[in-house]
Amino acid sequence: MATINTNMAANIAANSLTRNERTMGQTMERLSTGLRINSAKDDAAGLAISSKMTSQIRGLNQAVRNANDAIGMIQVEEGAMKEVSNMLQRMRELAVQAISDSNTSDDRTALNSEFTELAAEIQRVGGNTQWNGTDLIDGTQGAVSFQIGANAGQTISHTFADLEVANATTAAHTAVATDNSGDKTVETMVFGNATSGTSYAEGDTVTFTVDDIAYSGKVTTVASGTITGITLHGASAETKSGTSDTTSIAATTAGGAMTFAFSAANTFTVTSGTTGDDLMTVAYVTQTSGGTAVDKGSVSRGISAAAQYADISTSAGANSAIKSIDQVLVDVDSARASSGAVMGRLEYASDNLTNVAQNSAAARSRILDADYAAETTDLARTQIIQQAATAMLAQANSSAAQVLALLK
Repeated sequence: MATINTNMAANIAANSLTRNERTMGQTMERLSTGLRINSAKDDAAGLAISSKMTSQIRGLNQAVRNANDAIGMIQVEEGAMKEVSNMLQRMRELAVQAISDSNTSDDRTALNSEFTELAAEIQRVGGNTQWNGTDLIDGTQGAVSFQIGANAGQTISHTFADLEVANATTAAHTAVATDNSGDKTVETMVFGNATSGTSYAEGDTVTFTVDDIAYSGKVTTVASGTITGITLHGASAETKSGTSDTTSIAATTAGGAMTFAFSAANTFTVTSGTTGDDLMTVAYVTQTSGGTAVDKGSVSRGISAAAQYADISTSAGANSAIKSIDQVLVDVDSARASSGAVMGRLEYASDNLTNVAQNSAAARSRILDADYAAETTDLARTQIIQQAATAMLAQANSSAAQVLALLK
């Protein structure tokens, strides 16, 4: 049927041209942006999925940077501890040299000068080692958490070493007293309440001198803030309050070796809570009157504490210093091992995060990115269709003119 008012062929061609133009425009947009999904109407579900994956990928990439920052931070700690270890080795070497009686008193004084300077440098390193303006090994950091993941709670913790020495308390030396039997003298030194804001803890270092020879021990047990057990450096047995455990540490008087024990002549006595909460009392008992001086007691925090109080100006002092330095080396090496283990873990975590981010990006690409091979093919198809549709619309519009032939 030949009609004029309604040109169905032209309408069909025009509608086809409109749809093709829309498809071609979408294809050109994808080729221009490189994205298959440029708006929610392109793929609503795909947009939601790809958005979540983008959050994960960006979080994972930031976590990789966090892990690398954490490695750098811990490397600063471990590097400082390495130099401290080197200084401790030199201090031990000096102590070994000072023991020998081939040295004069002047020689030992010179050796002790270098020894104390190295100890002071260890203390300075503990107080001045920083990362990004933050002190690392002065005891203020403690346990820290590094965000190693795209989501909350995905952390790795590390406890920074406490190298700088700080006193938890100092001891008061009491006057020499004679017991009821009259054949022994007792010197006591009371370790008072821990200073404000601190309390005694396992790992604290107890230091004191007997006849000017420095001794150190590690606090091994604490009950309700009270020190109840100590292990002297160089000893294998722990001395506990209220027990008969003994540990020989040195020959200090003609009466025999000094030991940690209780209620016996020529022994070093430890009791707890005798004059109030959080107290520890040490007493040295000699068989004859007027003997040994117990002095310079303190409880300190920091793994290098024993090195700060050691003295090698005498052979006996140097002998005691070796035991203390050995213990400090053990603690420093343990701290370095902890740092190294965490750095190794962080490196593996960083590698894993990078791998997960890479695979997540690949998965997102399959959802979000445009397939240029398919899109260029589609563009060629739609361009051909557009040209053909335009030609057909022109033919449809001109076909109505043929009706005029019927009117002649």
